[in-house]
Amino acid sequence: MTDTDALALTPAPGTLMARMGITLQEVSADRAVGTMPVEGNVQPYGLLHGGASAVLAETLGSYAANLHAGPGRQAVGIELSCTHHRSATAGLVTGTATAVHLGGRVATYDVVVEDPRGRRICSARLTCMLIEAREG
Repeated sequence: MTDTDALALTPAPGTLMARMGITLQEVSADRAVGTMPVEGNVQPYGLLHGGASAVLAETLGSYAANLHAGPGRQAVGIELSCTHHRSATAGLVTGTATAVHLGGRVATYDVVVEDPRGRRICSARLTCMLIEAREG
């Protein structure tokens, strides 16, 4: 998959990415940026659910790691940690995944999720194992 191919992907109906409303803005092996609406991804108190931030972080890091993995290989998440700093109640949150380590067997990304005012709401770190691609 190339950077252009990744951006052209529309989340398939029924996938978590589609269900959460995640949209990719930029994707390369070094960096991925995407947005997600707060609406529809809230906890019962109307605040963005922490799990939604985790889904955004893993989605962005995984797209970037798959590009790094290259043809015939794929990335699978093996560790995700998230620290939630503040809440968001409306608008789009933006996540930016930045490569920390791009190795032959693992790729690690720091992911920052920000509210519409540019305030950090979540800091995450994702590590993916790079494996031979599997069919289906």
